[in-house]
Formats: sequence, C-alpha cells, structure tokens
Amino acid sequence: MNQAIGGSGSGPDSGSDSAPVPDSARAPALVVGLDAGGTRTRAVLADAAGGSLLGEGAGGPGNALTVPLPRLTEHLAQAVARAVPESARGAVVAVAGGFAGATGADEDDPGRRNALTALTAALRRLDIATERLTVTSDIEAAFASAPGAPADGLALVAGTGAVAMRITDRRRAFTVDGDGWLLGDDGSGFWIGREAVRAALRMADGRGAATVLAGAVGQALGLPARVLPGPGSTAPRSADVDGSSARSGADEPSYGDGTRAGADQPSYGGWTRAGREAYRGHLLPVVMAEPPTRLARLAPLVAEAARERDAVARAILDRAVDQLTDAVRALAPRTGERVVATGGLLGPGGPLTAPLTTRLDALGLTLDLVADGCPGAVALARLSV
Repeated sequence: MNQAIGGSGSGPDSGSDSAPVPDSARAPALVVGLDAGGTRTRAVLADAAGGSLLGEGAGGPGNALTVPLPRLTEHLAQAVARAVPESARGAVVAVAGGFAGATGADEDDPGRRNALTALTAALRRLDIATERLTVTSDIEAAFASAPGAPADGLALVAGTGAVAMRITDRRRAFTVDGDGWLLGDDGSGFWIGREAVRAALRMADGRGAATVLAGAVGQALGLPARVLPGPGSTAPRSADVDGSSARSGADEPSYGDGTRAGADQPSYGGWTRAGREAYRGHLLPVVMAEPPTRLARLAPLVAEAARERDAVARAILDRAVDQLTDAVRALAPRTGERVVATGGLLGPGGPLTAPLTTRLDALGLTLDLVADGCPGAVALARLSV
C-alpha cells in the first residue's frame, strides 16, 4: 500500500492522494531513511532541515546477506517508490539505510557491499541521483533512532534473533551473539519458540512438567484436535499447570497402555500414553518441515501462558531475560550508559521489557526503547548532508 504523503505522479510508483509534496524545483531538500530487516524493508521520506516525516512505504525482506541481489534491489525500489512520489525524487539529497546482514564499520564487509550495490541500482531505477549514500547495520540504525541520535553506547535487539552491540562514533565496536539459530540468538523469539516446543515434547514423552504450552503449540501448528491435550479426558489439571501436580495413588489416570501414573511418572490429567505418542508423531514432522526461525511465531504463546501463571512458560521467559542480560553484561557496560533496545520482545508492552528493565536497572543502566531503525536512518542521512 502506498503510504507516501503527496505526489503528483501516476502509475504504481506514484504517491497517495494526501497533501501534495511540492515538485523538486520548489521543494526543500529531502532525505530517505531505510530499515531493511529480515522480514520487510521500510522506507521513510523526511525533510532534510527539520527531519519531519513526509512519506513512508514498505517492500519485501532486506537482509543484505540472505536476499539475492536482484530481489534485494526490487524490494528496496518498491519501498522507496512508495515513500517518495515521482515529483519529489529530484529533491532527495541523501539516503541512508540500516540493513540486516551488513555493517557500517567495515567497508569490505560482504553485506555492506551487497546493500550498497542494490541500493545504488534501486535509486537509479527511480531516477534518484544523490551520491550521498550511507549503509549501516540495522542495529546501528536502530541505535541512532534513540532521542538525540546518540553516537556512543549499547544496543540490544531481541526479535526473531538476538544481538547486543557496543556502538562507538555511530559504528559497531564489537558484538555479542547474533550468531543465528544454530549457534546462538539466545533469548530471542526463535529461542523462546524452540523452548516452547521442547517443553511440549518433554511433557508428551513423560520427562517434563505439564504445561498449557503443549495444547497451545499443537493448535498453532495445526495438529489434529484429537491428539491435543484439552477439555475432558486430556486436559492438564490446573495443579499441573502451576507445577504442583500430585504424583501418586490409585486415583491417577491410566496412560492407556495398562500402566498408571505413580511417584516415578508424571500425571497429565488423563492425556493417555497413546494420545501423547500421537501428538509427538504429528508435531515433529510439522516442525522439521519449516525453516527453524519460524519457531519465533510461537513466542507470543509463551507470553500468554506466562500471564496465565503457567510455571513452565514463566521459566522460559525468565531464562530469556537472563540470556539478554548476560549479552549486555558482556559488552562491559559502564554505570549510567544507555542501552537502546528494539525488537518485538522489547517494544512497549513486550513480554521481556519489564523484567529486563529491572535487571538493567540493577546494573546502573538505562533502557531506551525504539520501534525500529527508520528514525535513525533519517538522522544518519541528515548528518551526511
């Protein structure tokens, strides 16, 4: 959808029907800021003098390492075209972008080279002729989005992935984690989603505590209702959910294979052994068929279960906060430093925001939350003019 304010051009790249932006012969100087992430690319048009927002648009994924160059170029062109009406493109004097998979600190960085190549091609396609191009990582741009566009401090991202970074003179000094789903991203949305599936599997195979996550995860992944724990014969009792299930006595339910839950076998409120085996048989193929990072979409289920006082879900979120706190601590923070944080887990009302704020408070650190890197990219573009 075209969200640009103004524009007198026609065709798919033209602006919306809102208040027009003056044509380039009369317009003040303009800048474009880009936040190119793993899921989508956002572009904003702003006044170079005051930084006021004039338009915005979105395109496809913008990871400079994982998106092939032709597609990356297309996604950048799409986002910028929607943000900048044709009539204003001649007035653009600078463009800055924060890219996942890139860094502004190393000119030989492969991601930076890819981002610069794709951005140059996208702007040429749209007849935006400025040579003032700034490429940074999405984290560096997010850091610059904090009030006052700070040059030095600490950045933390906790979304699908997780990474912490020390910023010096608006460039990465060093990084903690951000090592991807296989080796790291501890405390991220992926990490939380994976822990939810692990908890569900451990409940199903008899090694773990009962948790509402088993049902929630199974339902979210489209498992047949007949294999899910639920009302009636398969519902975990509230005592199980709180982590305080009774474990003995003839009143415990049968597992369906002739055995009964006893002191050495946890009870799951009637979820039979056969039912639990069927659950596992359906769950594993679904999970394995998807890219691992898709598990991040299960993180909200953990937050909801924690609000319902599920002990397993609460423990997962506590461990996630521990991981993020450890990442910040590894940056050797100094008392009073600001930590600029962004990502779905740390926005206003994010499930980790309050506990992480408390932990960082104890370290003498201040948490500044930003929505994304677009304001920072605009600030960096304005600084280059």
